[in-house]
This record gives sequence, structure tokens and C-alpha cells, in this order.
Amino acid sequence: MPDTEEKKTDERRGGENRPPRENRGAGGGPRGGERGGSGEGRGGDRGGDRGRDPRGGGPGGRGPGDRRMEGPPEIDIDKLIADSLYMDNQAHVVVSRMRDMDSGTKSQLRRLYNAVRRATRAPEGERQHEFVMVRARLAYTIARHSLRSLDPLERLLLQVTRKNDTRGYERFRDLFEAIIAYNE
Repeated sequence: MPDTEEKKTDERRGGENRPPRENRGAGGGPRGGERGGSGEGRGGDRGGDRGRDPRGGGPGGRGPGDRRMEGPPEIDIDKLIADSLYMDNQAHVVVSRMRDMDSGTKSQLRRLYNAVRRATRAPEGERQHEFVMVRARLAYTIARHSLRSLDPLERLLLQVTRKNDTRGYERFRDLFEAIIAYNE
């Protein structure tokens, strides 16, 4: 009889040999059907896709159906610094994606570009902070106006601020200037 009982338990779990579910919310653990409270000890994460790989798997991003993964790969800061033609090509790619995907206005881009220029002129000790704030402003603008074509710029700006190199800041400004010019 014990063998039959184990088989029934396995079948209810989908035939896999997994340990029983615990702390999974309503009816799944020691709390029973209890709801509310601090959520501590419950298995449900409302973020759902937090901690997944952007290529569709494990930790780090959103998943294969996310619009962020469409189009070109990330812009590489080292290539941007070393190669002017790479910068020019990336500017063209961003502008063509903007025309295909977004309805962003030129004035929004100009405001962001002016913020980048001000951050570039900031004293060396404050420059990294200024660019972090520009990145926050860029992220807000992308989210507020659905400018998904500018996502590569946000990721590039993260690379630039982590590197904290004067040449990187200047090249980011140059890239943004080229995007403004090609978007006219």
C-alpha cells in the first residue's frame, strides 16, 4: 500500500520526483489559505520576471518576448572610443530604430542632449554623478514616452558611468550629437 500512496503523490505533482511545495501562498504551505500580511515566507513574487536572463532564460532581464531585445545588440563603449566609424554606424542604427519604433520628438532628444553636454562640462569630481543623473533622466524619458529605440543608449550610458573615463563621456556626447544630426 505505501507504493500506491507514493505513486498518487507523484502523479499529482506532474509525475516528477520533486519535494512537496511549501510556502507557495494559498493552500500550499503551513499558512493554508491565509492571505495578506508581509508576504514573508510565501513563494509568490509579483515581479515575476525579475532575475531572468534577457536572452530568455535565467537571471538578469525580461525574456524573449520583450521589445527591448529587438534590434541591434548593445553598443560597446571600447569600440565607441576607438573607432569613429563605429560611432557613426551606431548613430544611424539608433535613428533608424527611432523612425521605425517611436514617436519621440526632436525637442525631447534636444533636452537630453543639452543635459549630456552640461554633464560633460561638469568638474571632473562631479562628472560621474552628473552622468548618473542623465541616465536616470534618460530612463524616465524612455519610459514616459515609450522611446524603446533609446534603450541601447541607456545601457551604453551605464557602461560609460561605470568606466568613469573622460574620453568615454566625450564619445557618448559625440554619439548623441550624431543622433540629433541624423534625426533632423
